[in-house]
Amino acid sequence: MMEFSETPLWIYNSLSRKKEQFEPLNPPFVGLYVCGPTVYGDPHLGHARAAVTFDVICRYLKAKGYKVRYVRNITDVGHLEHEDTEQGEDKILKKARIEQVEPMEVVQRYTISYHKGMDALNCLRPDIEPTASGHIIEQIKLIEKILENGHAYEVNGNIYFDLDAYQKDYPYGELSGKVLEELQAGSRDTEGMEEKRSPHDFALWKIASPQHIMRWHSPWGEGYPGWHLECTAMSLKYLGNRFDIHGGGLDLQFPHHEAEIAQCRSAYGHDPVKYWIHNNMITIDGAKMSKSAGNFINLEELFSGNHDKLEKGFSPMVVRFLMLQSHYRSNIDFSNDALLAAEKGYHRLMNAVNLFDKLQGMFEEHGEKSDADAEIIELCRRCRDSMDDDFNTAQALAALFDLASKINAIYHKQLDSGKITAETFALIRETMNQFLFDILGLKSVAETDESKTEDLVKLLIEIRMEARKNKDFATSDKIRDDLQKIGIRLKDEKNGTTFEIDH
Repeated sequence: MMEFSETPLWIYNSLSRKKEQFEPLNPPFVGLYVCGPTVYGDPHLGHARAAVTFDVICRYLKAKGYKVRYVRNITDVGHLEHEDTEQGEDKILKKARIEQVEPMEVVQRYTISYHKGMDALNCLRPDIEPTASGHIIEQIKLIEKILENGHAYEVNGNIYFDLDAYQKDYPYGELSGKVLEELQAGSRDTEGMEEKRSPHDFALWKIASPQHIMRWHSPWGEGYPGWHLECTAMSLKYLGNRFDIHGGGLDLQFPHHEAEIAQCRSAYGHDPVKYWIHNNMITIDGAKMSKSAGNFINLEELFSGNHDKLEKGFSPMVVRFLMLQSHYRSNIDFSNDALLAAEKGYHRLMNAVNLFDKLQGMFEEHGEKSDADAEIIELCRRCRDSMDDDFNTAQALAALFDLASKINAIYHKQLDSGKITAETFALIRETMNQFLFDILGLKSVAETDESKTEDLVKLLIEIRMEARKNKDFATSDKIRDDLQKIGIRLKDEKNGTTFEIDH
């Protein structure tokens, strides 16, 4: 059995810009905080990249024997349209206005949609999933600390972080490499920014206008918190004033994560996080994903194939597999061809797993180890070593493909099974299963086929409804009766037809 705790794990720390050996603050406990979605639309590939990245990181830390507390927030207030200037409407309020619903209806609908998408990708739910609106008290207390320490100021009930005052005590821009003076020199005045002492001072609290629905009482009047503040308040509440890992997309490095560092230093006098981890971005056919360019793909479109850039729908496991083929710090380019290639690779690995039972009993129980044994043992170690090297899923998959080739060679008599001991074969089986399913989080084809079965049942229900409208009751009854014979029971209810599958 492979031991994961015996070898050191190296992580690329965005703050130091180098790989560092992972040493948690309070072993075996590990605190992991990841910036979650702003829930005003259906989940898309950008959401999926971050979720899959930190799902694998969480899974591997657990495989190494750590007790991980994984916290990922839901942003449901304070994220304005123009992040850089903090102008425009709250994104959720705007969506609520367009759809003529309450803001929390938007939050509920798209939180459920996000969970559905991440569940399909087999991402483990976080241990704690706090919302910004549920932690207003904590955010107000944090603002009071920052004000008390002289790093914030009030103007007409708005509270701004004072970057000039902050820089007298601490450096700013270490995480992102941004030089504030250069940013200020290149900035343009924007409406509503004249009350700031510096154009890059960011809001900790905003006074709500009369039409702003989402508002809370504070010492400075009714308003709402700034976007950057929520993650500082919630991460410190659930993981302590200093914790191990903070993650998120590369696009959040500045200004969001830079602001988090400044807020914590201002309130508590120290950095909040030991290791910063950032996943890279996704492009579609080589171009940045955007709705205006027509290459924006949400997960539902990807799974169903209902998009001009896709010739068919792809299983969530194929999407996950494509992401794992690149290191998390590398850019991923999604295209129809890349997905088709990933589909072939995914099935190749799963087919190798399916051969295990057919090969059982072909190996000597107490044979002498050969060169083939040594080569296979080294490939198994490569899987672990790749993950120990900054969670390199691409290299781990390469080693798993080499193991799959060995399995196929034995099955097709291209490699004599007598050259491999039963012990080595058991190691192959264990490594393939452990890495593919437990660590990389893939599912077998049989498990993914269940979702296809559900889609087919839904299609048959639609055909049956059409038959009933046309008074073709013979066809309607036949669909119901034939489905029941194979363990699928239809239930006709007021709001439509539902079904249950016997397992």
